[in-house]
Amino acid sequence: MTRTRGLLTAAAIPLILMAGCARPDSAGSAGSAGTAADPITESATAGKGDPTVLVRISQEGGFVPTSYRYGRLPDVTVYADGRVISNGPVPAIAPGPALPNLQVRKITKEQANKWAADALAAGVKTGNDLGAPGVADIPDTVITATSGGKTETVRVTALHQAQPDDPNLSNAQQAARKKLAAYVDELNAFAGDDGPDSFVPDSLAALAQEYVASDDGLKQQPQDWPGPALPGAELSAGTHCVSVDGAAKDKLWAAAGKANMRTPWVSGGKQWQVTFRPLLPDETGGCAALKDAK
Repeated sequence: MTRTRGLLTAAAIPLILMAGCARPDSAGSAGSAGTAADPITESATAGKGDPTVLVRISQEGGFVPTSYRYGRLPDVTVYADGRVISNGPVPAIAPGPALPNLQVRKITKEQANKWAADALAAGVKTGNDLGAPGVADIPDTVITATSGGKTETVRVTALHQAQPDDPNLSNAQQAARKKLAAYVDELNAFAGDDGPDSFVPDSLAALAQEYVASDDGLKQQPQDWPGPALPGAELSAGTHCVSVDGAAKDKLWAAAGKANMRTPWVSGGKQWQVTFRPLLPDETGGCAALKDAK
């Protein structure tokens, strides 16, 4: 199952209503988590958990604006302390909610390590050549896994979009891609299985661009910006960033929860379009954590 949440407007990349996937327990799974009513915040485990990434599946590149890459979240991350953080379903409305629907579930450290070992067995190996199918403008799926003291990374173009009879792919490459895709689908499905909890981060980045009114006929109500003055530090031409934590993060999170992706935020007498990018447990240093996004 693929989970997507875009930085773009609905006219450019439609939001897709994604249903949760079910996956039965097996020897290779991390099992099922109990249901909890309250969101899990990173602060609940800060200083107690290990934010080392054991497995991360993310999307990079593709035919998207340069600014898009800074707001893109990994599909799923498995941490050494057993946290599994993933993108949850988003409503098929335009404009969509301002905040992404991050989900978290907790598994044992042993189960987390099993997912990492399974990733290497599925073909996550640095330098593994999985071919270049005849598909244009599709993001690469990048999978990193650490197991047995060894970290491996594989990059796959159009992992799910390539045709089974693509003449650019050898039989061996097709077989390897199928095996890797099965692992990716299994982990994505597991991450959303059994009603995972909402994840609220300790730190939040706000990506600001000058607001440009759209011609979709939908009138957006400007809102006063409750965070640090915009636009903040420049990440790339036209895209800036500020980050907050603590009480300032809580205030901004609450305001963003009442907004949508096209809400004009007023700061310094100007209107800004803001994309909210939660910083994950391993992403430290505020906006600097996003500077190498691809």
